[in-house]
Amino acid sequence: QVQLAESGGGLVQPGGSLRLSCAASGFALDYYSIGWFRQGPGKEREGVSCNSARDSSTRYADSVKGRFTVSRDNGKNTVYLQITNLKPEDTATYYCARIDVQLHLRQCPLHPREYDDFGQGTQVTVSP
Repeated sequence: QVQLAESGGGLVQPGGSLRLSCAASGFALDYYSIGWFRQGPGKEREGVSCNSARDSSTRYADSVKGRFTVSRDNGKNTVYLQITNLKPEDTATYYCARIDVQLHLRQCPLHPREYDDFGQGTQVTVSP
C-alpha cells in the first residue's frame, strides 16, 4: 500500500526552525520525485519545493527561497524539508506527494495537480 506520512510540524515562534519529514512506504523512493506543498487557512494548496529522483535537483517557490531546503535519504525512504527563519505567513498544513520521475522533464514540477498520493499533512503554526 502506497503511503506518504508527514511529521515534524508544530508551534514555533517567528524566526524559528523546523524539520519536516515525509516517510514513504509501499514503494521505492528512488523512482519518484517528491513535492512539498502547503495550504494555509482559506488558501489554495501551493507547491513550495520539490526534489527530483533523477538527480536530486531541487526547486523552490520564490516565497521560500533561501529559507527552505529539501533533501532525500533513499536508504531511509524519507524526504526532508528543513525550514528556517519561519514567518507567520508560513502557517499552514504541509503535505508531501509523489510523481514518477519519468513523468516530468529534468526539473520536478511545483504544481500540486502533477502529483499523486498526498499524505495527511503536518501542521506548522508560526506565532509569537
